[in-house]
Amino acid sequence: MSEMIRLDKYLCDMQIGSRKEIKELAKKGRIKVNDLIVKSTDLKVDPEADCILVDNRLIRYVKFEYYMMNKPQGVISATKDEQEMTVVELIKDHSRKDLFPVGRLDKDTEGLMVITNDGEMAHRVLSPSKHISKTYFARIEGVVTQKDVERFATGIELLDGTMTKPAKLVILKTGENTSEIEVKIYEGKYHQIKRMFAACGKHVDFLKRIAMGGLTLDESLKPGEYRRLTEEELKMMTDSSDNEVLF
Repeated sequence: MSEMIRLDKYLCDMQIGSRKEIKELAKKGRIKVNDLIVKSTDLKVDPEADCILVDNRLIRYVKFEYYMMNKPQGVISATKDEQEMTVVELIKDHSRKDLFPVGRLDKDTEGLMVITNDGEMAHRVLSPSKHISKTYFARIEGVVTQKDVERFATGIELLDGTMTKPAKLVILKTGENTSEIEVKIYEGKYHQIKRMFAACGKHVDFLKRIAMGGLTLDESLKPGEYRRLTEEELKMMTDSSDNEVLF
């Protein structure tokens, strides 16, 4: 038997309505538990064993939801905002109302974002002690050199004097005055990658997160698209501990 919860919490969590609205539904005889009409919403129910119907529609209880999104540019990493579109608002078919993004990406950065309502999982992923890496693809104004790779590997002193932890920089392609790179970092300072390249006299034109620990962005997802994480992907993310030696 799973943990018993109140009927009004069960239905509120599943976005059927507020507790006041759910109480009204019960008064009108529109809620059934195991085919019996119930008028009291403080009844304790078993989410796994009991059959809950509202207007004869089965309401299944979902404790946790996990989504992978390819965050588009122009959308902020938040649950709600009065002026800006948020990543949570892009998810249209969720069961839970308490979703939030795990970590953040800048408004003009796109790529891998995990959205869930599992606070414990999010804490494990974001905890500095776990050393879970974040990998990014970037297009850079300026020619990235082996000297930059070496500086990243020992940590960069930012323009404000802050020191970063060692990071792994890989040069993918260089042109006359542009470069394409991948960089793996183990922390999440504000605008960190942009500031690291600024300290090297270069500018980040485009930034996309492609991995978090062992979880890699599904490249079939276009910006703004999302899907549920598989069990294997969830395990990859929560079990990740990336202590790669950089030098």
